[in-house]
Amino acid sequence: MLRRLHIEQPESFAFTAANQAWAEAQLTKFPEGRQASGVIPLLWRAQEQEGWLSKPAIEFVADMLGMAYIRVLEVATFYFMFQLKPVGSVAHIQICGTTSCMIMGSDDLIAICKEVISENPHEISADGNFSWEEVECLGACTNAPMAQIGKDYYEDLNSSNFRDVLKAFADGNVPRPGPQNSRFAAEPLGGVTSLQDMTGEDVNGSVALAVTLGDTVKRIQGDEVPVRQAAKPTSQPVAAKPTPEADGQKPVMLEGPRDGGGDDLKKIKGVGPKLEADLNAKGVWHYDQIANWTAEEVVWADEHLVQFKGRVSRDDWVGQAKTLAAGDAT
Repeated sequence: MLRRLHIEQPESFAFTAANQAWAEAQLTKFPEGRQASGVIPLLWRAQEQEGWLSKPAIEFVADMLGMAYIRVLEVATFYFMFQLKPVGSVAHIQICGTTSCMIMGSDDLIAICKEVISENPHEISADGNFSWEEVECLGACTNAPMAQIGKDYYEDLNSSNFRDVLKAFADGNVPRPGPQNSRFAAEPLGGVTSLQDMTGEDVNGSVALAVTLGDTVKRIQGDEVPVRQAAKPTSQPVAAKPTPEADGQKPVMLEGPRDGGGDDLKKIKGVGPKLEADLNAKGVWHYDQIANWTAEEVVWADEHLVQFKGRVSRDDWVGQAKTLAAGDAT
């Protein structure tokens, strides 16, 4: 399959401070001169931060590793785990369509994706929340049909429980991964024939950790507190856990530009023509609007105004806007 970079690209990419520190720590694992060995984990971290791999992200990793851009592009285009197009802001659904899953009904799951998400793979849903694709074997053949969503497997799917999983994500919850029927792990459907002392547990260890974290589809900013030991989960879906100021406060928006027209928001680093049009559509037209945003309003903007989470604070839009509002150049 031909894999190319997305036609629309952000202006820039940078790791968050915490992810930058994480990336630099990874490179200490390799001997001097062998930093290129870290290309896959750094690309993966960039994707976990943004949701997909953009051209600026690939080039950023290449610069960090001292590699030619084409070498890193070769890696990003070779491995299908790297998404080269934007994905849904809530979840990207990967349906296994290989033999076992196909026989057990993966076509029905794909039909639901076409109905509920979008007609075509890699096409984001109208609300921007979901996208999907068909992938090759993910190695859970005993539990076919299955899908990978975020970091976890959802197994033993059928038309009914797959719709339930999608609805749970749409409602802001993290449905419990693993088998979606009564199966504990991958034992025969007729019941366990060995390790019968495990039947008293609610879920297997992998599912237990995923439920405890409650972040199967969470974007990684690098400052999350790691969970060292999983608590015993419940069988109920776990609500996604936002960071302490995740919602922030929505700033005042305008129905249109003031007399004289809107300002050229493209002068703000990180804002291109497409993002400017999107900001205008959402009610952001002028430098002084952005210049007066409070810290809580920046938190809201980072979450709701831009596709690449954290861009508003990372590129200091408020500081840039103050400079531009004063008539100076950034």
